[in-house]
Order: sequence, then structure tokens, then C-alpha cells
Amino acid sequence: MGRTRTNHHKGAGFFFSGVLTALTCVAVMVLVYHWSSGVVERHDSLINKPVSHWTPEEVVSWLEHLGPWAQLYRESFQQENVNGRLLLMLGDEELLKPPYSIENQAHRRAVLAELDRVKALGVKPPQNLWEYKAANAGKSLFLLYALKRSPRLTLFYLYLFDYSETFLPFLHTCCPGIMHIDQSVESSFLKTQLEPSWRQWVEFLVKYIAFPYQLIAEFAWDWLAVHYWTSRFIIVNAMLLSVLEGCALWRLWTRAGIRTLPRKMWNHLWKMLSQGFAFALLWPFVPQFVCNCLFYWALYFSPIINIDLVVQQLMHPETQAL
Repeated sequence: MGRTRTNHHKGAGFFFSGVLTALTCVAVMVLVYHWSSGVVERHDSLINKPVSHWTPEEVVSWLEHLGPWAQLYRESFQQENVNGRLLLMLGDEELLKPPYSIENQAHRRAVLAELDRVKALGVKPPQNLWEYKAANAGKSLFLLYALKRSPRLTLFYLYLFDYSETFLPFLHTCCPGIMHIDQSVESSFLKTQLEPSWRQWVEFLVKYIAFPYQLIAEFAWDWLAVHYWTSRFIIVNAMLLSVLEGCALWRLWTRAGIRTLPRKMWNHLWKMLSQGFAFALLWPFVPQFVCNCLFYWALYFSPIINIDLVVQQLMHPETQAL
């Protein structure tokens, strides 16, 4: 009987080892694809290049990123050979009149809103994960690890210190509300800068307290059309982390360890603060290659490690999850 059980565990172990090996190969292939295809390098140009130096082709590329509706005005910008300097001079009156003839007021508002962001930043605002990473390398690495280790503390930090740029878009993506502006406006910036309604706050707080990793999964789901495989890795990892957190809480409950929860929370808070402080001090001295390795490791290989941890928890509930 004991030998049969041992063989059963060995068979399960070999099976999951094979699954983890296959997933690792998939992660490596995705990583190699991003490096070999130059996806990241292609997104570096406009977010690091001053808008006054944009070529007419780059202005058209920026316009196309505003949404499918912007295709209506692509030809007029091409014919006028609009470069970065001329783009900065355009206002509501110029866009309304020929040769641009953007008569739709919502479309003009969307163009002007994005143009205001470009003027404020001096470069193109990030529109996807790779552009955000290229523009905010340290911040993206910090958020990737912090959201994995302590999503509640990280979201609270964003609420306090990065409300408009990061927290508001995150909340509107995870807990969308009824639009109070013209539905034809395609600018994501306009949509995500509205103050959330009380319904959105209630939905967000419930998920924040009970299911913080679900918020991350919903945010990644919204980007599924842009980041097909990467979003799936994030969603799977969020599900696995939710299971691990549930196992940890169940272990505390069954072992009558709820009394120790305040002490554990305090220790966790102190640990996260010390790690964040150390990250802020050491970040300027870390080579970019090392940062890229850490970023892609957390993004693509962390789910594979968490699969093994979840299997251990389910097969051996007494095991302490890391």
C-alpha cells in the first residue's frame, strides 16, 4: 500500500515536472521572440524622442495609436507633411478647418487631449507594456515584484503617490463605470482621468480587500488584444497567487493561528518597506541587462514556479508556501 502511494506521488511528480518543463520552453520561446523581433526596440523611439524632432511618418504613427477612428484623418496629416514642430502648433480651430477638417467634436477633443499629454511630457506617452517599461524601467520592475508580493500595499502606495498617472487608469480598467462623456470619444486618457463613481469605489474596495489578485487579472484581461501571450501569463500567475494566498489563510485558520495575523501583517509591512527602500537605493547602480533579466523572469517564469508551489500545497497541505 505504501509502495503504491509512493509510486503515485512519483508519477504525479514526473507529470508536473514535464508540465513545468513544457511551460518553461514556452516562456523561453516568448522571451526569445520579443528579443529577436525587436518588439521593445520598436516602441523605444517615440517615447524617448522629443516631439519637436518627430518626422511626418512618426506623427502619423502617433495619430494611428489614438484609435481606429483616427484613420479618417491619416491622409490629411500625410498630405500636409505634418512634423513634430507643426503638430505642437495645432489647436482646436486649426483642426476644425481644412485641410484637417476634424468636424467631429469628440474626435477633436480626443486629439487635443493626447496632444496636451505629449506637450506636457515632451515625448509620446506609453501606450502598452513595452512602451511603459522603456519609459519607466525602474517603476515597471518595482510594480511587477511589488504587486506579486503585496498587491494591497502596492495599490495603496499608488493611491497615495501616483493617483492620476497609474492608480486612476488601473481602477477604471478593473472596475469600469458608466461613461459621462460622449461614447464616440476614443481616447483612453479621457476615460481614465474621470473621478470614479461611488459604485466603482465599492466594487474596487471589495476586490481590494478580498481578491486583490483578481484586480490584476482583470487589468491584464483588458490588454489581451494588445499583449496576447503576456496577458495570459499575468492572468495565470494572478490565479495561482490567489490560490496560494487562500491556502495560507486556510492554514492559519485550521491551526488556530489567526491570533498571530496582526504580528504577521506588521512583519510583512516592515519587510516590504525595507525592500522598497533598498530597491530605491540600489536601482541607480544596477545594470540595465540585470534589470531586464529580473523583469522577464518575474513576468514569464514566476507563473511556472507558482504552479509548482500550488501543486505542493494541494498535495501536501502542511507545506509552508514561500
